[in-house]
Amino acid sequence: MPDAVRTAAVRAVLIVSLTIIQAMVAFLSTLTGSWLAFPMVLSSVASTVVATWSVLDVWVTRQVWNQRNGVVSVPSSSARQIRRERRRSRRAERAAERDGTGGAIGGRQNTGDFSRA
Repeated sequence: MPDAVRTAAVRAVLIVSLTIIQAMVAFLSTLTGSWLAFPMVLSSVASTVVATWSVLDVWVTRQVWNQRNGVVSVPSSSARQIRRERRRSRRAERAAERDGTGGAIGGRQNTGDFSRA
């Protein structure tokens, strides 16, 4: 998990846990008829909104990270395989230029490799 996503997730867990504790205190103070019940209920509602926002922040941070940095490299990642094939074709082109053979038509080699998924 990337650092930005991990930070957002830790923040969300802390906020959600504090919200649950606060809701429990509000519930128990309501049962006992304490004067603290009404302010705790109001703050629990506000905390629930903040907790929802923090959980959404984890999701948005993860989406933004994936969009900016690409797919996380895992063995099943198709993006990883395409990058590997591009690297292979670039190396082959550079080797062909060094050898003076000129490479394939239009500088594209191993285009059949792209059809494998």
